[in-house]
Amino acid sequence: MVGNFIGDHVKGRRFLRYPDSVQTGILLHRHIDTFTDAHPVFRESSGYFRDGYRRYAGVVGDIIYDHLLAAKWNNYSDESLKSFVNKSHRILMRHYFTLPPRVKQFLPFLIKSRRLENYQTFEGVERTLRIMSANSSLPDHTDFALEQLEKHYITLTGQFNRFMTDIIASSKVFLENTERPQSFEHTEVS
Repeated sequence: MVGNFIGDHVKGRRFLRYPDSVQTGILLHRHIDTFTDAHPVFRESSGYFRDGYRRYAGVVGDIIYDHLLAAKWNNYSDESLKSFVNKSHRILMRHYFTLPPRVKQFLPFLIKSRRLENYQTFEGVERTLRIMSANSSLPDHTDFALEQLEKHYITLTGQFNRFMTDIIASSKVFLENTERPQSFEHTEVS
């Protein structure tokens, strides 16, 4: 879990500085990113946001898929979203001092805002897009994104469900083919 969470902030071979189970999480994160970016269904979904976001349409597509995951959480997990978020926050705080500096900076905000839970609503998506546009190069076309989300919600949900079937299968294959340390199955960090 820790490795998957910090995956965007560990570049190149720096992942080798971490314990084996965290390395596996970082590599899984990279696998998921590559798989997602190349997946035709995800590209189709992101296409709804291209007119407003151009090269950032995939970033908005990621946020929309995060929303759909949170909104449809019970379709993919027996554990409640609230319980999963609480457990995730505890694990990340337990490993706070091993996190990359940038992750340490935003983790308290992430915990306080309970962002993953807030993704369940359009308001949570709006808040995330506005924060990202204020703190990154993402253009502030939040109203356009929300209009597209509402207009194409049923189609996007169907696309997301098809994508999830594929990404779950791909992630399982990736993990089965990744050499893991003996302790991987027994540590909460994994």
